Amino acid sequence: MRKLLQRLLNAWIIRMSNKFGSRPNRKRIHAALNKLYKTTNTTPGKRGLIFEVTQTDKFIILSDQHKGARDYADDFTLAEKNYLKALEYYNQQDFHYINLGDSEELWENLLESVIKHNKDTFEAEKAFISKNHFTKIFGNHDLYWDNDPLAGFNLNRIYGTKIHIYEGAILRMPVGESKLDIFLTHGHQGDLQSDGNWFSKWFVSTVWAPLQSYLQINPNTPAYSNQLKTAHNALMYSWVATKKNLALITGHTHQPVFASLTHLERIYIKLNKAKKEKNADDLAVLNAELRKLIKEGDKTPRLGKYKPGYFNSGCCCFSDGDMTGIEIENGSIRLIKWSYHRNAIPERILLEEMKLSELLDLNLFNG
Repeated sequence: MRKLLQRLLNAWIIRMSNKFGSRPNRKRIHAALNKLYKTTNTTPGKRGLIFEVTQTDKFIILSDQHKGARDYADDFTLAEKNYLKALEYYNQQDFHYINLGDSEELWENLLESVIKHNKDTFEAEKAFISKNHFTKIFGNHDLYWDNDPLAGFNLNRIYGTKIHIYEGAILRMPVGESKLDIFLTHGHQGDLQSDGNWFSKWFVSTVWAPLQSYLQINPNTPAYSNQLKTAHNALMYSWVATKKNLALITGHTHQPVFASLTHLERIYIKLNKAKKEKNADDLAVLNAELRKLIKEGDKTPRLGKYKPGYFNSGCCCFSDGDMTGIEIENGSIRLIKWSYHRNAIPERILLEEMKLSELLDLNLFNG
């Protein structure tokens, strides 16, 4: 019976999850980001940290693990192997780990259950703390860390030391003659489905989690990254596009975005370039890739000129066990993936890379 329902409902549940999982509001999003960015600048350490970044500093930004109870509703189960290997690598390479929210799935699970089933991942995160290389930012699914009076006590139980929780952070770095701010926050602010919404929390814990557990369906399909930007990501981009010498990194949507583009949008831009250059070989390759990603009748997006300042870390709970994240190192920013599908051993795969200097306000890219 379960397999029959999986076949009948799988595509519909994923479609509905993507459609109704977010209700972004432009005015609320812009107001929330403006407020947090201003608060972080005027009173650093209260709601957010400011890092004065040097050329030797290295950062890894990962979000949306949604660590659960290792039942069929736990989207993190298959990705745990990649996550542990990734943290081992970044700790050895002296990266500062910024956990960008929704690390623990506390809408669907009791905290004690999450602690019990995630001892290895907490130990791996703890390794960064001794080097002062760990920053924990809350999201909507682990909002508990920000608003529960026992949060500090429980964080001390988990990590063996006092851990501060923040809503955001700013990486401030010199780039040439200018300064660039990279603003980080989970990204749920202004989303009517997520930002302090008690009904969403009730629905996820009471209806969605039992249904997902029974049907064993993870809506975080890798194909999600092969679409146009979600409305929420588009509104996040619209905020940072109005700022000068500022980039924004969020999570929340589970859709990787690099330099303001998804993988599909990047293909369309490369295709336009190949057409202008009359490059037959590139046209053949890109058209073949495009046919795998779009449905018949899908309209070609009009991207136009854009600023490359918006990034989304994706998630650490894709249904095939893959995870994505953002690296910042040696004057560059990268979108990376960790996967064990090539040879059963987790490996780091570079997806995109660009120089941080390209994020300065004087750069406008063509779509």
